[in-house]
Amino acid sequence: MSKNVGGIDRVLRIVIGLALLWYALLAPATGYNWVGWIGVVPLLTALIGNCPLYSIIGVNTCGVKKS
Repeated sequence: MSKNVGGIDRVLRIVIGLALLWYALLAPATGYNWVGWIGVVPLLTALIGNCPLYSIIGVNTCGVKKS
């Protein structure tokens, strides 16, 4: 698996993921708090540095040059 998620993209994914998880776990109950568990996806893709959707559509935000 090659990395296709760059630095700024990773930071944004972490912030969004943490915000969604906060909503799922700590926000007042609204009945829609389960939606916050979607935050696990951006956190995992930020930590591993690879986004499967980016691979499918051919996007690469990582600064690594292709040879």
